[in-house]
Amino acid sequence: MIRVAALTGAGLEAALDDVARLRIAVFRDWPYLYDGDLAYERGYLAAYRDNPRAVVVGAFDGARLVGAATGMPMQDHADDFAAAFDGTGEDLGQVFYCAESVLLADYRGHGIGHRFFDLREGHARALGQRKAAFCSVIRPADHPLRPAGYVPLDAFWRKRGYRPLEGVVARFGWKDRDQRHETEKPLQFWIRTL
Repeated sequence: MIRVAALTGAGLEAALDDVARLRIAVFRDWPYLYDGDLAYERGYLAAYRDNPRAVVVGAFDGARLVGAATGMPMQDHADDFAAAFDGTGEDLGQVFYCAESVLLADYRGHGIGHRFFDLREGHARALGQRKAAFCSVIRPADHPLRPAGYVPLDAFWRKRGYRPLEGVVARFGWKDRDQRHETEKPLQFWIRTL
């Protein structure tokens, strides 16, 4: 039985290194291909630990963290993403950013992804947010590391009520596992009304 719950206080602090390691492991695979490091991840996740409006959700198989999802109000990420929303008319003060969902492959397909969204969307509603959004990396269909038979998560996201926000594409850089240097990637925003 997998337990999925919001992490707070000492429980969150204790889980941060495990969340960091999960992000590195899961995002190493397609489509992110992220060549991450623990020091960067610790710094990144400190923003979730230190923000009282943020949420980190953990999925546990016994005591082992097998998945995690993060989120916080979009205005707390405005430095990274505000430019992508220019001209959309979206009030970033009313949008909750569902930042990441990472889940080990053996645990996929059992409803945990839905629980991740349920808990983050519930947290967003409790904060008075009216919309939820996330972004997904855009990779070319002919990318050499794209696995045969890869099925994107678009159908899952649409079933949750999300839709791509036309023209709202952020740019963010990281080092791919097969590259020597960091490169900028486009990320498509998806959004839904809560």
